[in-house]
Amino acid sequence: MKNAVLAGSAVAASAALAYAVRGRSATLLADSVYHGTRSRPAIALTFDDGPSESTPELLEILDRLGVRATFFQCGANVRRLPGIARQVIAAGHEIGNHSDTHPYFCLCSPQTMLQQLTRAQAAIEDATGCRPRFFRAPYGVRWFGLRSAQRRLGLMGVMWTSIGVDWKLSSDRIVSRLLRAAGNGAVFCLHDGRLLEPRPDIRATLDAVRLVVPALIDQGFHFEKITDILCPTKN
Repeated sequence: MKNAVLAGSAVAASAALAYAVRGRSATLLADSVYHGTRSRPAIALTFDDGPSESTPELLEILDRLGVRATFFQCGANVRRLPGIARQVIAAGHEIGNHSDTHPYFCLCSPQTMLQQLTRAQAAIEDATGCRPRFFRAPYGVRWFGLRSAQRRLGLMGVMWTSIGVDWKLSSDRIVSRLLRAAGNGAVFCLHDGRLLEPRPDIRATLDAVRLVVPALIDQGFHFEKITDILCPTKN
């Protein structure tokens, strides 16, 4: 009986830790949000892992659709492609911190996590002149010590309401996932890069954006950056 109780406690503890690490609404390990205000029909498009050589085509699509988004960028990619990072800002979008080299934070010490965030902040600010206010953990994995690192750098964590899994799904399946999750204040996670890979193939992502944005506009939604969608009122 005692062994069964201990086993049950271990399972419960493991489940609680898993939720703290990956749960979209979890805040135990770091300050974080996963949706914006529900007071208006707004959705935030966010893109991770950039910038990449494929980002300019995405910027053209967003411009044609009249949409502004938030790009969570990796410091290593920004140092490789500083001009494209500047294009993102020049197009009216917002840049967030997505770590320097996209590691699993559950394998990192608190000092390493702080270094990852600090190096990415510096790379983005040096390239664009803008200092990020928001941070998205690589793979959505939070870990012990991340809260301190975020607070030290003045970063709010941002998870997502729905993730497109666009690194492996077809555009039609990506669109289906996002349409099902659409709602006031939703935060969608897509990718304009593939980790630190040069010249990534993001055609499924581009096609999905071309399809899902007009469909959601037809449903009465509009699109906002993370800065705006977190505000309860908008003039």
